[in-house]
Amino acid sequence: MQPSNVTSTLFDNLSFRSERQKVISGNIANINTPNYKTKELVFEQELQQANDDLKLKTTHHKHIAFDLENPKTTGPQLVEVQNLLEQNDGNNVSLDKQISEMSKNTVIFNALQASIKKDSQWLKAIIDSSAKN
Repeated sequence: MQPSNVTSTLFDNLSFRSERQKVISGNIANINTPNYKTKELVFEQELQQANDDLKLKTTHHKHIAFDLENPKTTGPQLVEVQNLLEQNDGNNVSLDKQISEMSKNTVIFNALQASIKKDSQWLKAIIDSSAKN
């Protein structure tokens, strides 16, 4: 049982942040690998595309139908970051940028964990108060 409808979204975002941390760690681990290109896990673009592609439910034969032939993928994608300054060996990983992204990701991850904990505490409080009646 989930404490609220928001909980699944929080857990999905938590999973995304965990995977993003792995990608950033991989970039840092390959900082001295010749011709290695910085990778990034992106989800925001997919979410924006999904919002742009929302369609109304067809309840009448004159309504515009869904395009079920070409479903949209909504999930994080691993992409190479373009237009970064390359070193002489072809590697384009910036340690400063990756450490900054790792710190930002960690802050968001911790905030999500706190939100999930608070959401669970609210559910517990509701259950406790209903048991007293």
